[in-house]
Amino acid sequence: MHSEPVLFALEGSQAFGHAVATQLGVSLATQEDRNFEDGEHKSRPLQSMRGRDVYVCHTLFGEETASVNDKLLRLLFFIGTVKDAGAKRVTALVPYLAYARKDRRSKSQDPVTTRYVAQLFEAMGVDCVVGLEVHNQGAFDNAFRCRTVHLESHSLFVNALLDRVGSEPVVIVSPDAGGTKRVDRFRDAWADIAGEQPPTAFLEKRRRESGITGDAVVGDMTGRVAIIVDDMVASGTTLLRAAEACKNKGATRVFGVITHALFGPGSEQLYRAGAMDQLFITDSVTPQQQPQEQGQVTTLPVAGLFAQAVRELHTD
Repeated sequence: MHSEPVLFALEGSQAFGHAVATQLGVSLATQEDRNFEDGEHKSRPLQSMRGRDVYVCHTLFGEETASVNDKLLRLLFFIGTVKDAGAKRVTALVPYLAYARKDRRSKSQDPVTTRYVAQLFEAMGVDCVVGLEVHNQGAFDNAFRCRTVHLESHSLFVNALLDRVGSEPVVIVSPDAGGTKRVDRFRDAWADIAGEQPPTAFLEKRRRESGITGDAVVGDMTGRVAIIVDDMVASGTTLLRAAEACKNKGATRVFGVITHALFGPGSEQLYRAGAMDQLFITDSVTPQQQPQEQGQVTTLPVAGLFAQAVRELHTD
């Protein structure tokens, strides 16, 4: 295998790709992109792929210029193209994996889209998929028959939070019972770095057609800084509801930790309500709506996590 990995970043993910390339000390490989009048497109690498170890970076969130489906199809087709061109191994670097919410059937005849997406990747011949904080790690690992690497940004958040929290006691909070495993992993990361294991709590949450209900808090947060941990925020309703419940139950301050800040319509309520003292996010996606109160949001770069994954994969 050649001494250096080959790193591509598809349209819409170039800034993230450049950040990963900088961490690796390499240049992004070039490709030709062509859009046809009827909406079809093609991309091809502009250097030989024969025997190369190739990494393709693309984050799969929808935006005005490209839908989730368009980005997913471009990534799949490019993986297939590179494999056809003779690449020895192709790895998809996916900061945000689309369609990961539906990893099980919660209603009769529900789709299991995580598995369907996995089958599409496998059909294109992908050798490995690297994802960041996929909605359900177990479902992610089980859906793919190829190799998967699940990255977590917990240590980045913990280091940033320790500067803000100081010596105050904390409680790690899940906005619903389904996120307790994620909170447990965050607590373990906190213990590894801070040397103490804080208590955890979670909120009751029920989804109905009329909206989200339930306001019971399981766990004590009186006199503690509440750190609410979740993998994504779209409308912000769940996070705001959790922040208000924490304040009502005696939390001194409330911080939100969100890996994928989609920030769709309605998310501005997070800043106007005053229940959230600070929100920590990553740059895995570009928010649909940039928050007006920029001082309340701290963005942590995750390119270093992907660069380290590439180093380890490339050197086996």
